[in-house]
Amino acid sequence: MKFDAVLFDCDGVLVDSELITNGVLRDMLEELGWAMTREECMRVFVGKAVKDEAALIEQRTGQPLTDAWLTQFRERRNAGLMRELVAIEGAVSAVARIHDTFGGRIACASGADRIKVELQLHKCGLMPYFEGRIFSGHEMPQSKPAPDVYLAAAKALGADAMRCAVVEDTVTGVKAGVAAGATVFGYSPGAAGHDAPQALRAAGATLVFARMQDLPLLLA
Repeated sequence: MKFDAVLFDCDGVLVDSELITNGVLRDMLEELGWAMTREECMRVFVGKAVKDEAALIEQRTGQPLTDAWLTQFRERRNAGLMRELVAIEGAVSAVARIHDTFGGRIACASGADRIKVELQLHKCGLMPYFEGRIFSGHEMPQSKPAPDVYLAAAKALGADAMRCAVVEDTVTGVKAGVAAGATVFGYSPGAAGHDAPQALRAAGATLVFARMQDLPLLLA
């Protein structure tokens, strides 16, 4: 199939952020009374917006999830990202090639808040490829696994979602792409924070790959 546009998730696909973000989240949840390892934290929260898991957090901590706590979490998370964040190996060159191949018809469609997404793209040198084509699940009626953010990105590019390729690394994200009607490419490099190939396929990924350097050829 010849695709009209390519829609990228951000965390775990373009930038290697999950260990950083979940390290901060784990520490702050422990301060509330919910102790777990970073790996356990990632199993619960990767691919999901923290605010959407308020009921679970309140159940496990016995405390309300306040706006003040969420603000502090984002501040500490952003500070950690500014210190430590790097791009996924091969992502910058792959995005540059795909941007050229598709005449700029690419977008970043993330479940994260816009401030985080833009910070990360700037930090890793990816913003020139996505400027003006960034979509946040926080700004949609529903975030992933609902398809809203991918449908909005496709519409903004003037593309039918069914003729778009989506690049995702989590089951939650794959389900969002599939629900939008897109063809989903699952990125699974075998590292912490990325769901396993069999899980991505079970969620509906058409193809699973392990090296971001391979994506331009796969899309062609």
